[in-house]
Amino acid sequence: MNSRSKKNKLDQMKREKSEALFQKAKTYFPGGVNSPVRAFRSVGGTPLFIERGKGSQIWDADGNKFTDFCGSWGPLILGHANDKVNDAIKKTVEKGCTFGAPTALENELAELILNNNKYIQKIRFVSSGTEAVMSAIRLARGYTKRNKILKFEGCYHGHSDSLLVKAGSGLVTFGNSSSAGVPESFVNETIVVALNNEQAVKQAFADFKDQIACIIIEPIPANNGLLLQRKEYLQFLRDICTENKTLLLFDEVISGFRVGFTGAAGYYDIQPDIITYGKIIGGGLPVGMYGASAEIMNHISPEGNVYQAGTLSGNPVAMAAGIAQLTECLKPDFYNDLEKKTSIFVNALNDYAALHRYSFRVFSIGSIFWFAFTDALSIQSAEEIVPDSMKYFKILHKELLYRGIYLGPSGYEVGFISEAHSPEIIHGVQRVVMECLDIVLK
Repeated sequence: MNSRSKKNKLDQMKREKSEALFQKAKTYFPGGVNSPVRAFRSVGGTPLFIERGKGSQIWDADGNKFTDFCGSWGPLILGHANDKVNDAIKKTVEKGCTFGAPTALENELAELILNNNKYIQKIRFVSSGTEAVMSAIRLARGYTKRNKILKFEGCYHGHSDSLLVKAGSGLVTFGNSSSAGVPESFVNETIVVALNNEQAVKQAFADFKDQIACIIIEPIPANNGLLLQRKEYLQFLRDICTENKTLLLFDEVISGFRVGFTGAAGYYDIQPDIITYGKIIGGGLPVGMYGASAEIMNHISPEGNVYQAGTLSGNPVAMAAGIAQLTECLKPDFYNDLEKKTSIFVNALNDYAALHRYSFRVFSIGSIFWFAFTDALSIQSAEEIVPDSMKYFKILHKELLYRGIYLGPSGYEVGFISEAHSPEIIHGVQRVVMECLDIVLK
């Protein structure tokens, strides 16, 4: 089959049902989606409406089958519809979905986590990563009796008002709102600096002495590319926070339980003051969590004066799913095996790109990877990402989709490898990616 006839065959991928569902969805939801990241605006075309998933595979409404590297944006570390997670969900839901009262399952999941994570002593379950971060920020302010927070350009911490702020001009800046509806008063309490810039952080503490409640950072920034930071830089943040009686807040909604059971805190062996988690701890169901030392967490209501509540917090079905999933994550060599598979995948693609002198590189840590159209050996800040490179990802995404490989529909998003991605699947996919790189870059 010549390349032209093969291309025509690829263009015949069925999308009629997804397109019809999307047209209907646009009459119900803004932009036809319930989260902007699901739209295909960055890559063109119509979002696929997914009907089911099993292991590393998903099927859309038109019956197309894909190997999935989005994994619902990270929580499915065991793959789709894992039997042990599903069994736990079914067993629990038969007893009731929610009670608005304590259940033993909350204790069981908390014990499982705390017995295997030395970086936190007490936790509070919530219903999303955004809610976890929002609550942790309030705790930091209540504990320190300070109002300002310092965040970094290129790190995403959910859609609460004080965190939807992007950097303005200058070394240290009060940010600009990145969304309509965020009052200027919220923006004025948020200081935004560039990642990997120690001088900017020092200047912020000089300009706002004794005013900064916390520094919040994704220790493994994975929402705007994969901006891997130096351990020395993270240690610098730990030290400057200690010196200024400011709390260090690690947002590990993505990296927590993904690069290891103790997340980035354990990976780098750095003790933050507060850590937020989500995604993996719910086994695919909505969940979030924040934790800290007992001394800090005791400031949370009803024990302390920092109020936070939630009707569905500690939902029993989510707790059961989380127990099943995290139990599997504690199996011997679980994380080593995931990292090994990811390294084989990443190294093969990087070697191929180098051989053909393509401006392409895959960055990775643990089982997280990111496709970047660049010659750079590292990208550590948002400013280093060339916006024009996204035109290449748009083509790559389309070519991979036609060949049965599903990635998140944005070149700024990372991919995930799960336990369900077998070495055989990984090997087959890397060959397809190589074929697509030839189309995009030759």
